Amino acid sequence: MVKNQARHPVETPLMQVNRYFDDQVLSLGFENSNSESSVGVMAPGSYEFSTSKNERMVVISGALVVQRTDDPEPLLYSDGEEFHVPADQTFAVEVTEPTAYLCEYS
Repeated sequence: MVKNQARHPVETPLMQVNRYFDDQVLSLGFENSNSESSVGVMAPGSYEFSTSKNERMVVISGALVVQRTDDPEPLLYSDGEEFHVPADQTFAVEVTEPTAYLCEYS
């Protein structure tokens, strides 16, 4: 499992480019009238994320196997499905194919 979650931001006026896990996870962060959000792509692999805010994750295309702290076992989320992670939590993600996602923060 890759645990190097170092963020390498590149900021533009409208969005922030984030690179994680040796560029295996890329996202564009932005804010609009709905909330602070990011949209991104994950390459196949295993990753561990930490949250600082509540997160609502929606799988746009592909699939994620997610293990949250309170989940008794990993759960599969695919196209159009969503899951929530509370602030100040760690969760593991297994990606078996390139997967696009939307993350909304609150």
